[in-house]
Amino acid sequence: MSQAVILMGVSGCGKSTIGTQLCRRLGWAFIEGDEIHPAENVKKMTSGIPLDDQDRLPWLKRINALLLEKQAEGASVVVSCSALKRKYREILARGVGNLTFVYLMGDYETIFARMQSRDPHYMKADMLRSQFDALEPPDAAEALEISIDQPVEDIVEDIIRGIQRDGD
Repeated sequence: MSQAVILMGVSGCGKSTIGTQLCRRLGWAFIEGDEIHPAENVKKMTSGIPLDDQDRLPWLKRINALLLEKQAEGASVVVSCSALKRKYREILARGVGNLTFVYLMGDYETIFARMQSRDPHYMKADMLRSQFDALEPPDAAEALEISIDQPVEDIVEDIIRGIQRDGD
């Protein structure tokens, strides 16, 4: 049976890096949520304007549709998506079976420092506060919680153990 994993958390927490490594290990497809944003969203963020719920809605619906497509194909998939609010996670999960949210947790200072040192990205470090302000952290029953304060390989191992446990 196919599985779906959504790597969630604020910008800069490592969703893309972890997703790429996780998919290499598992042989699953990877959907980079940042690449699915409509051009208007990217333009807004590039201008330093945080997205609101209305901006995010088409993006979240598109990711949900892609999850459903992969599931219909019988393919397992990992998606990177901030999924900051509970209502966003509900949209993403609609109709998707065997789905695990993985919350990549980190503190503001650590993530801000990472964002300042990463390759150019439309989501600038000075917008990080808006992500933390919008974040509604999932509880342990809603998501596998993983601290980003460890090596990438250890994070990937923790996720694999967690999704294998969920699949049992």
